Amino acid sequence: MQPPSTRCLLLTLALAARLTKLCAQSASVSVPTAPAAPAPKPAAPLSTTEQWIADAKKPAAWLSWGADLRVRDEYYDNIVSLSDVDPLHEQNVIRFRSRLWASATPVTNVSFNTRIASESRLWTKPSFIPVYGGRSGMEWRYGIVDNLNLKWANAFDQPLTVTAGRQDIVLGDFWNWWLVADGTPGDGSWTYFLDSARLTYDAKDLKTKFDGIFIYQRARPDDWMPTLDNSSAYTLTEQNEQGVILYASNKSLKNTQIDGYFIYKGDDQEFRNGDDANIFTLGAKITGTPAEHWSYSLEGAYQFGEKMDPMVRTPVAANTERRDLDAFGVNARVSYLFKDVLNNQAHLIFEHLSGDDPDSTGRDEMFDVLWGRWPRWSELYIYSYVQETGGKIAQLNNIQRIGAGWTLNPMKPMQLGFYYNALFAPESVPTRTINAARFSQDGHFRGHYFQGVLTHTFSRHVKGHLWGELIWQDDFYVDRELLTFLRAEVSLNF
Repeated sequence: MQPPSTRCLLLTLALAARLTKLCAQSASVSVPTAPAAPAPKPAAPLSTTEQWIADAKKPAAWLSWGADLRVRDEYYDNIVSLSDVDPLHEQNVIRFRSRLWASATPVTNVSFNTRIASESRLWTKPSFIPVYGGRSGMEWRYGIVDNLNLKWANAFDQPLTVTAGRQDIVLGDFWNWWLVADGTPGDGSWTYFLDSARLTYDAKDLKTKFDGIFIYQRARPDDWMPTLDNSSAYTLTEQNEQGVILYASNKSLKNTQIDGYFIYKGDDQEFRNGDDANIFTLGAKITGTPAEHWSYSLEGAYQFGEKMDPMVRTPVAANTERRDLDAFGVNARVSYLFKDVLNNQAHLIFEHLSGDDPDSTGRDEMFDVLWGRWPRWSELYIYSYVQETGGKIAQLNNIQRIGAGWTLNPMKPMQLGFYYNALFAPESVPTRTINAARFSQDGHFRGHYFQGVLTHTFSRHVKGHLWGELIWQDDFYVDRELLTFLRAEVSLNF
């Protein structure tokens, strides 16, 4: 029999061992750990119809295709004429745009992409456009290959993407692409392409993406490749164009993106109102989210070079002179995101594009938006510029706008937006006007602009919108007629 002291020692050691084991178990349980990431929710199974569509659109692992149809009914009043004296001041047109595209990936990282597009228009009132001027009825236009390119990702085993051929290119903030967005302003929003070669290098260690782009754009739709049906009377732009873009975008600073760019655009006159020009643009942009509910974007650019614009008529006809460019532009936006159930957002907007000073005949101060001639903030106002920029749609310049906007989602598939802008003209005299009688020549206030847009996504294949814009003209213009733009749109995609 063991003495009491020995038994106590053994019991003590056994109890200590037991406590140590319990503590270790307790410690292993009580040490805080990051919660396990929730398992991703499995995607909802597709319906029989949707599965059939998905299978039909990807008949092979290396091939995919799709199609869409966009129908727009547009009503305009005074937006080109700027006056109801013109017998064609009121317009109504239904536009039918159809597109078919395909992408083939014969080998890893290499894809061949193509898209064809056409748009016909039914004029329910006599048309104001020169090609179909004064007539109503169906305007059959043409079909065009609006994308045809080869894309090579991870080229040479580097974070380099090379895309060569006809392609869509946009640079800048989403839906606020300032100077590069549409290479074909002559056909409206039917096509956007640029015939170009693009190299994109993603230097992840530097948190910087570099773009180098070469552009060779032709004014006529059938210059590069044949079109289907009648295209000889139509234009994509007023001049043949070449360009080089060097663009860098850096995200080294927290919640901040800084972009810098150099753009060269060379114009070679093809049509009566086309330019001969060498335009050099230096620009920078900073965007960020400095606090939880705030976001901002500030972009500025300076232009120099030379331009001969055959439509310069004020104060003297300088249409055969090459003038030195000296122009600048600023584009800014601040937004407050409520992050509530309705996704309410409030916006403040400022933009300034310099105009040509008629008292400085040796220089051209008109800012050129380069390949940014698209309805970036207004579907209406791009048409009014026909009267003050020698017949060129969306050649925005000589404008300062200060405005505010509000957007929200009343329900998940629906968005509602309202915008107001006060519009000014830094120069009271439009030097390229084709109808001087429409402008007062001594006023600086263009007018009050209001926009309302309701969009709704009915399904993954059907969406639509209602769009309205009004401008109350002021002392920049002679007539003070109300400018009106209304549109209803339905788009179907397969």
